[in-house]
Parts: sequence; structure tokens; C-alpha cells
Amino acid sequence: MTERAVQLEIPAGAEFVALARLVVSAMAAGETQLSDDRVDDLKIAVSEACTNAIEAHDALDTEERVLVECWADESHLEVRIEDRGSGFDVSDLPEHPPVTDPERLKFERGLGIPLIRALVDEVEFSSSGDGTAVRLVMHHDDELDGEE
Repeated sequence: MTERAVQLEIPAGAEFVALARLVVSAMAAGETQLSDDRVDDLKIAVSEACTNAIEAHDALDTEERVLVECWADESHLEVRIEDRGSGFDVSDLPEHPPVTDPERLKFERGLGIPLIRALVDEVEFSSSGDGTAVRLVMHHDDELDGEE
């Protein structure tokens, strides 16, 4: 399989998250060996990353866009979600208690990034004053199919 790519630019509005999720899941289903469960995990991670990108923009600024790029090759699927918001330092985010800790219930927000980290094989955040980019990687499930 040669590398295939899709690029989508959506308005920075919550109603467009489903479109980004649909495009990425179509790419994953058509171009990878990811199981349905792993595609579902990827869709949740994409939703969280897109929602964070949208929240980075002024809600009244309807001209802002979020860029979603997706590549697939023989070994993995990569998704990059980029905004032009003010940026943030992921290391400044508060640590959350383990999910089994009752203190976790006190956190109503800020669970998206830990969720993304738990759902994908690799995640990388790049942030500056010009915006933030999130790179998500899912490795193909070839080993689960039994190599011949």
C-alpha cells in the first residue's frame, strides 16, 4: 500500500467535530487494518483533539478554522489536528488522579488530553503563540491477524 492522505479544514465550531470524526474513521476503515474497536478509540481521540482546537478560538470568531490531516501507509495511520489559537504548554496541565481514585470525580474538565493519551498508540503536542498541533498515531493491527 502506498501512502494515502486526506486534508480537511473545518470551521472552528462544535457542530463540525462529527465531520472530522467521519473523515478520519472513513480513512481508517478504508486504508488500514485497524479493528473496529481501535477505529472507535481513534474517533474519540479525534473528537477530543478537535474540541480542544475549537475551544482555543474565540467563540465569536467565525472565520477561524481547524485543520485535520490524515495519512495512512503500510504500518500506521497518522492524524494531525491544528488550530491557530493562542497555544498552551501541555506540561502546565494539572495531574489527574488515577481513574479509580474518588478524587478524580472532582475534575469536570481537563480529561480530554489524558483520554487521548490512553486511546492512541502515540500522541505529540506542539504548541506556540501561533497555535497548537496534535499528532495522533495508530499502528496497524497486523500482528492480531496472525502473520503468514
